[in-house]
Amino acid sequence: MFANLGQQAMLGIASHLFFIAITWWALQALHFDKLLRGNRVVQARVLYILLTIAIGTLVSTFFLNYLSWSRQLPYLFR
Repeated sequence: MFANLGQQAMLGIASHLFFIAITWWALQALHFDKLLRGNRVVQARVLYILLTIAIGTLVSTFFLNYLSWSRQLPYLFR
């Protein structure tokens, strides 16, 4: 039982980190400097990091939920 919880925790951490990294890479294609005021470099970086974490976490949560639900489908037919 505890081994299964450990595996789910490891999968969740890996998934979140993977999708945060993918989101960071994808957001590199946008030019945020044109949307932000000048001389606000620190605020722009913080916004960039928070946006990356928010989007990456949402996508990761979606995939983890989908995986969990697909594992529960066999219980529908019992």
